[in-house]
Amino acid sequence: MSFLDDLRWRGFVHDATPQLSEHLAAGPRTAYCGFDPTAPSLQVGNLMPIMLLAQLQRAGHRPIALMGGGTGLIGDPSGKRSERPLLSKEQIREHLQRQRDQMARFLEFGPRKNDALLLDNAKWLVELSLVDFLRDVGKHFSVNVMLQKESVQTRLEAGLSYTEFSYMLLQSYDFLHLYREVGCTLQVGGSDQWGNITAGVDLIRRVEGGEAHALVAPLITTASGAKFGKSEGESIWLDPALTSPYRFYQFWLNTDDRDVVPYLKTFTFRTRKEIEELEGQLKANPGARAAQTALARGVTEMVHGVDALASVANASAVLFGEFDPRKAPAGVFEVLAGEVTTAAAPSDAPTLVEAVVAAGLAKSNGEARRAIEQGGIYLNQQRESEAGRKLGASDWISGYALLRKGKKDYALLTLRK
Repeated sequence: MSFLDDLRWRGFVHDATPQLSEHLAAGPRTAYCGFDPTAPSLQVGNLMPIMLLAQLQRAGHRPIALMGGGTGLIGDPSGKRSERPLLSKEQIREHLQRQRDQMARFLEFGPRKNDALLLDNAKWLVELSLVDFLRDVGKHFSVNVMLQKESVQTRLEAGLSYTEFSYMLLQSYDFLHLYREVGCTLQVGGSDQWGNITAGVDLIRRVEGGEAHALVAPLITTASGAKFGKSEGESIWLDPALTSPYRFYQFWLNTDDRDVVPYLKTFTFRTRKEIEELEGQLKANPGARAAQTALARGVTEMVHGVDALASVANASAVLFGEFDPRKAPAGVFEVLAGEVTTAAAPSDAPTLVEAVVAAGLAKSNGEARRAIEQGGIYLNQQRESEAGRKLGASDWISGYALLRKGKKDYALLTLRK
């Protein structure tokens, strides 16, 4: 099996230029993918191209993560129904720094031959002379051809500014610049980038007479038709300050049976044999969710590290009743940071009603009391019925007390130190 065939099996190939397989097989190549810092963090939707770069590096090629400090000031119209709000240069710089740190979780950076490069296109785009750019680059682009590109077509009715219309030229120039400076001959991205990437391939051929290639991965949707990367309408971020490691882990653990095998192929480095074994277990005993657990553990460890994985796995086991929460190790609930309400010392601990209100599980004492009386409140996974009782010393597990309302709403109390 060729390397491109393996990428196709893993779900990375939506479209590619002819002879790409031969090009990759002929020797180590340099490939890049662009990431515009329009948000303070990467999200799980960015993992597909990041993992594609990582697969290229593991096969002996050199990846470039190109941060769009320049193109991010313009905005890419691809996949957007309306024009993005322009960010300040200060916001772009802050986002760049945070995303750089996240990239290092997936790619090996350094001085060796196939070590990844982290570049910022602001270094060459911001200094461009407009007149020179239009003379040397713009003349190679036909407006008629640009209007046929999908990224432009889908926006013509809603409106497309000249600022965003010019994005294709800047992205193509990035490819040309990297071809000249570091011998980059492959650009990868999502399928919505096909028009922009092939425009760069054509520019390299016209200006340098060189050979360059494009590879785009499919845009992922779930088997249910929902947009990948969202949980209850909210984005799942790689930054633990925006999405807690626990919630991140649960996102992957809750993967539909129909999606889990494709996700294992794309978002982990497991071998074909390992994935086929997990697929067999899924078919034989779907309720065990071994494939989902392998997926959640693999991606969480990659993004957040071994220690965070241990904490979220223990917390998940407690929350879903896989072992007695009273025996949970110290610190197991720290992964729920941001959902923690502090209480005083045990002797001054709140009543159950007060705890439910303080934790945000009810808006008033009356609402909390009704929820308790109706059997909807659980303390450390045990149903409670006495609204007025105080939380005693035996209710605190290593300094924590876990509250639950119904099936899904959790909150954590911790003793104030």
